[in-house]
Amino acid sequence: MNKISNESLNYLKTLDLETVHLFDMMVHLQEPLDVGATPKGSRQILIGDRGVFRGERLEGVILPNGADWFLVRPDGIGELDVRVVLRTTDDELIYMRSEGFLKYSREMAKAVLSGTADPSDYYFRERTVFETGSEKYGWLNSIVAVGTGWYQPGMVGMSIYEIK
Repeated sequence: MNKISNESLNYLKTLDLETVHLFDMMVHLQEPLDVGATPKGSRQILIGDRGVFRGERLEGVILPNGADWFLVRPDGIGELDVRVVLRTTDDELIYMRSEGFLKYSREMAKAVLSGTADPSDYYFRERTVFETGSEKYGWLNSIVAVGTGWYQPGMVGMSIYEIK
């Protein structure tokens, strides 16, 4: 069996991840569509009505009818499956897809779902990929991005970061 040398381990420790803020976004949601209990868990579809995003390198609006195909698994963990279209202030379109998890204790469920919980008290994390044909924003097609979020009835917000 091959061993990893101390020199190799020290080199790997220099490869820490650095994040750079891309943008914050806020989306107003329509009344959830409750699909009900499925073999995979309890499914709701949360359709975005309208929204905005803003950061140093890009900003604009989130077009209506994006959605989160949200699933609460039998173990109580929420799976995020978000797809939206961003329109920048200079009229470029960007497809954004995010997957992640919403996790909180049973005791916190009422506070989280009512929007009264402090977002630092629950786990709302996601990973994001972008697609665009825009030359100006083509750099988004090849980055790794992650985000953290918060939820309130009728509204969701996320802060998205590029991993350098």
